[in-house]
Amino acid sequence: MRTSAVLNAVLSDIYHLKKESSVKFSRRNKDVCPFENGGETSLEFFSHQTDCSLFVYGSHTKKRPNNLVLGRTYDHHIYDLIEVGVENYKRMDSFSYDKKLSPHVGSKPFICFIGEGFESVQELKHLKEVLLDLLRGEVVEKLNLAGLDRVYLCTAISANKVILTQCALRLKKSGTVVPRTELVEVGPSMDLVVRRHRLPNDGLRKEAMRVVRDQPKKDKNIQQDTLRGKVGKINIPDQKVDDTKYFHTKVGDSYVPHKTKGIKRERREAKTRKEEKEGDENASKRQKEDTE
Repeated sequence: MRTSAVLNAVLSDIYHLKKESSVKFSRRNKDVCPFENGGETSLEFFSHQTDCSLFVYGSHTKKRPNNLVLGRTYDHHIYDLIEVGVENYKRMDSFSYDKKLSPHVGSKPFICFIGEGFESVQELKHLKEVLLDLLRGEVVEKLNLAGLDRVYLCTAISANKVILTQCALRLKKSGTVVPRTELVEVGPSMDLVVRRHRLPNDGLRKEAMRVVRDQPKKDKNIQQDTLRGKVGKINIPDQKVDDTKYFHTKVGDSYVPHKTKGIKRERREAKTRKEEKEGDENASKRQKEDTE
């Protein structure tokens, strides 16, 4: 598939926004057709080769000019796709502003979605999910307010059209704890017209959304005590001393259970003592007979 000058600029700006966590391919590939059977093999190969879970693919034809395909993968297989057309594009270097306000590469952004269509129209809801995964960067639990220097504004102006632009965030003193913010448009800016989209099937979505919970193994009969620390309980069965049916094995003068450990050794020792006792008795008898 061939591209246009507009698409090349769009892909370059997206690569600049995601420079620390993206790989750019510029060679033409005729085998890539995301919405056709068999046309996803190359995308899945590149996903596995670069270990990427999102991709942006550009193509330009008479039927679909300045076409962008945004997609996500799961286990290096195509998860979902959405196709948009680019209109009214403005490059990043076409904006004039104080360069000190330029967002830092890799900084965390604000992402604002304006319009009811993102909650009611299925195509825009899908586009919102993909743009969130594409633009949000690394997921973190805590964020320093001083490190926020950019805002992505996504405005739904119709059921299939969204204006996407990037603004620099300027924090000023307000006399309160919360600073006053100002937005300065730094680009890029473009209109995205939704053309086609493909949602994942229910089975694949359920498998991708599954969360494995690491539950600690619970120790039985073990408790924590504030003074003694870890305290354990040992269960010992009742000793049926008078029950000869249970203690049916006799060793010496006592009965022991038939499953007692070391029973063979006890028997050998009892037999040895019995033989020694009988040997002593026989020796005393012979000695007595000899004296008579």
